Amino acid sequence: MSDEGIQRIGTGVEGLDEIIGGYPVGRSILITGDAGSGKTIMALQFAIQSARAGLRTLYITTEEDETDLRIQCSSLGWDIGDLLESGTLHILSLTAVKARLTEAEMHIGAEPIKGNLKKIISEIPDDIEVLVIDSIGSQAEKLTTYEFRDQFDLLIYELKKRNITTLIILDSATSREFNEIALFAVYGAIRLIKRENPYTGRRERVMDIIKMRSTRTPVEFIPYMISDDGLRVIEVPEE
Repeated sequence: MSDEGIQRIGTGVEGLDEIIGGYPVGRSILITGDAGSGKTIMALQFAIQSARAGLRTLYITTEEDETDLRIQCSSLGWDIGDLLESGTLHILSLTAVKARLTEAEMHIGAEPIKGNLKKIISEIPDDIEVLVIDSIGSQAEKLTTYEFRDQFDLLIYELKKRNITTLIILDSATSREFNEIALFAVYGAIRLIKRENPYTGRRERVMDIIKMRSTRTPVEFIPYMISDDGLRVIEVPEE
């Protein structure tokens, strides 16, 4: 369903490449969804596959640290030790920085510092080819709509200029406030949904490929599951 003229990178999600052909190289893709929908797992699968393909990959986490991510990978049977040791995959945690700033604000009684998406750009080494930002929520705190638009547009522009293929996770709280702005700026967007099936009465997970430029995307929801070895598509729609 993809435009053969655009180079693609594998998503790392079984069945998803058959639908969209992979993520377009040098473009930014937005991943949204409620807690427990599998956003981080989806992002880790992409980062690991990219690193194993020899692409210099950076995973920026703003909510967890490297130990947390390594434990999650281990629970899914993914050994990323060799990727980290070789430097093909690098994990950058901004949680410690955030904690120190919060502690300083409380100590002096200052107003919380506003988020700064521009800081993310300064943290990306020159040789990075693939980037995951998980998530931009904490970096967008206290921003007005106009500030978020300006900073997010700049972030997307700089990533495209550097030809970095990027997966950006937008947490549910930030998504409710800035979703439309973010959707307009990115090249593609996928929403992960947990819902009750009206016909079976059972809980299920489906993904909505909201947009993917230069790609023929299905209009129907795509069922997926999270198993012991990660996230995978259950049913690939017919063309």
